[in-house]
Amino acid sequence: MRLRISPCRSEGERLMGALGKEVERAIRVIPDYPKKGIPFKDLTTLWKNGKLTRRVNDTMEKKWKNSKLDMVVGIEARGFVVGAPLADRLGIGFVPARKVGKLPGSKVSIYYELEYGRQGIEMHTDSVSKGDRVLIVDDLLATGGTSKAVATLVERMGGKVVGFAFVTEVRGLNGRRKLRGHEVYSIAKND
Repeated sequence: MRLRISPCRSEGERLMGALGKEVERAIRVIPDYPKKGIPFKDLTTLWKNGKLTRRVNDTMEKKWKNSKLDMVVGIEARGFVVGAPLADRLGIGFVPARKVGKLPGSKVSIYYELEYGRQGIEMHTDSVSKGDRVLIVDDLLATGGTSKAVATLVERMGGKVVGFAFVTEVRGLNGRRKLRGHEVYSIAKND
């Protein structure tokens, strides 16, 4: 007889693992988009399932509700889908981080490298105040370049990045490495 000893998991960890697996299964993968060799993770197949989306939103709210946040920053465009409902549930403001050229007012911008090219992102200069505690949200963590760029903008405006929240992250791209020094949270992990 073999005895297998494993660490005890709390009920929350067990349920979280189950939700993560369900989220992984709900995400459609589109090969060679936006460039050959890149498997695009399409969360629209998750969001069309209202019950699953509600469970994702409930989980995000539960995770961040005691973090004393002032603001949620959502990264264009799918981060808006995740970030705006989270900000509403937490009773705090929501700020979009947009691709260059999409904001009409005075803005601060940054350019960075992606796995498939160079990109720019910007925020209105009055969107984050000195000392604001900010959570940066997107649907997916890949290489971490966009999230790191948004964190740089938040910090340039005097905000403090409390953490990053994602519905899923891509294993193997090591996006967390670029976000060192901050809490990084994701519900699921995809290959």
